[in-house]
This record gives sequence, C-alpha cells and structure tokens, in this order.
Amino acid sequence: MKAFVIEEGFGLDQLRPVERPVPEPRRGEVVLRMRAASLNYRDLEIVRGNYHAGFDLPMVPLSDGVGEVAAVGEGVTRVKVGDRVATTFWQGWIAGDFEGIERAVPLGGPGPGVLAEYVRLDAEGVVAVPEHLTDAEAATLPCAALTAWTSLVAEGGLKPGDTVLVQGTGGVAVFALQFAVAAGARAIVTSSSDEKLERARALGAAGTVNYRTTPDWDSAVRGLTGGRGVDHVIEVGGPGTFARSLAAIRTGGQINVIGYLGGMSAEINPVAIMFRRARIRGIPVGSRDSFEAMNRAIAATRLRPVIDRSFPWTEAREALRHLESGRHFGKVVLAF
Repeated sequence: MKAFVIEEGFGLDQLRPVERPVPEPRRGEVVLRMRAASLNYRDLEIVRGNYHAGFDLPMVPLSDGVGEVAAVGEGVTRVKVGDRVATTFWQGWIAGDFEGIERAVPLGGPGPGVLAEYVRLDAEGVVAVPEHLTDAEAATLPCAALTAWTSLVAEGGLKPGDTVLVQGTGGVAVFALQFAVAAGARAIVTSSSDEKLERARALGAAGTVNYRTTPDWDSAVRGLTGGRGVDHVIEVGGPGTFARSLAAIRTGGQINVIGYLGGMSAEINPVAIMFRRARIRGIPVGSRDSFEAMNRAIAATRLRPVIDRSFPWTEAREALRHLESGRHFGKVVLAF
C-alpha cells in the first residue's frame, strides 16, 4: 500500500509517499481501507514541526478519516467487514470526562495517522457514521464537528434562544454555526472577509461582524445582543482574542477555548473573569460516546458538513498549503 510520511525532517516538502505492507489486524483490531480524510490546523502544525508537542519520526500524519472495514481481528464484535466507520481522535477515550485521559492516544501524532491507503486501529476506536453523508462529509466529523458539539452541547448545555459567538469560518466554527442554528440558538459570526460573512448568513447566522473593519468587534457583538452579551463563545484566537471574547459574554457566559491562532502567550486579567462570572473551558475534542451522540443528532437533523474543497489524497501537500492560506470556508478534505 501507499502511505505519506514525515521521515527526514519536518516541513510540507518533507511529506513524501512510501510503500508499506498492508497491515494485518491483531486481536481486538480492525483494518480500514481509507475512503476520505479531512485536515485540521493541528495536522498542519505537526507536519511543519511547530506543534506544541514533539513527535518521533518517521510518522504518518492526519487524524480524521472515514474508511471501510477491510478486515477484523479475533474477538471483534463492534463492527464487521464492509462497515463504513470514522476514526476517533482520542484512541482510548470511550466515555466520561477527561480524567485519566493520559491512557488515551491521539491519532496523527503520536498515534498512527490516516494518510495511508490502509490503517490498523483498535476496534474500540472507530464509530459508524450517518448514512446520509458522503465519505468526504463524514471524514470531517472526528475533530472539527465533535469539538463544536462538545463545546456547545455536551458541556455547554446549548438551548433554544441562546446566543453563540463564533470566531471565524474554519471547520470548527462552521460546525458551531450549524449546531447553533439546528438547536434554535442565535449565532453571531466574526470574520475578516465580507464574502465569508455572507456565506455564514446563508447558513443561518443571525448577525455578523467584520473584525478587520470593526476592530472593537466585542462592542459590536454586544450591540447585536441588545447589550446583554452572548451565552457561548467558540474561542479560536487564543491570546489574540480572549480579552474581547470576555468582554462580549453576558454575566455567567461561557468561553470555550479550542485554538490559539493568535499565539500561545498573553496577559489575562483574572479580575475581569471574576466580575463576569465567566466559565472558561478548554475543549480537548471529545469522547467516543459524545461522537456517537453527535452522529445521532446529525442523522436526525440531516445536517450536512460544509466542504470548502476536495483534493486527491496524493495531493496532501497542496491541500495543507490551501489550509495554511486561510482562504477556506469550512473543511478541506482528501479523497482516496
């Protein structure tokens, strides 16, 4: 089989194809024939070598994908040959909270990645996907969709009438917008692109703010809520946007920290957090149990993920460069 590996050093140009034997499943394992994969910003950082954790080389990158079960090992009963399943990001996090997660391993670093024609995984680390989705659409679910779901639903308690501030229009952000609309909540989206904001309104955004032309976007967001502030924030900027997110929430509002596009260090005023009675939550994607609950909701609402662009999987470097450019709206996927 063919796989892509980072072998001699980090960097997009170091991602190269290799030939490897097709893996055989051991007891409790499955082998997937990959059908599609999707890209996350984490994947880009790992390939470039600037992720906050280091990994040994060689390694196959990417965590999110959908495949057909090609073989099962002894004792496997959860799935059978021919089933279509998605990978779970945290291999070993089945249910419950994040306590004890040190025993779980994320795919695509340090665990095995999915940028290969065949992938061997623990049978407990895959989930069935909604039947109405294409392979490419289903491949977007493991990280981006589940992170948005965990933020707003599994831990955030999203309910009709809530207001959600969504930063940007990347993969997690667009899923958060879709989940908010599906739940009967109001979504406010920020972006530096009027074209992307128009697309967000087409997906149901109740309000939009261009943060480039409106630098004090937190004030604009509060204005869109009648001065009350938002109930939930999908925080992807990190230090670059956190203070304004804090200013945009209502008293007792929630900020779900899922990214750090604005950097990894900044001064944070604890007094402002205290006076806002803010609930700050780090979101480490989610468990398999939450993934399955989300899939039931997606199937019930017939929600369809937003795909920006699809590349042949052998053009993974070009796809990562497209993600790096920031021009995407929604998810970038690879077709096998």
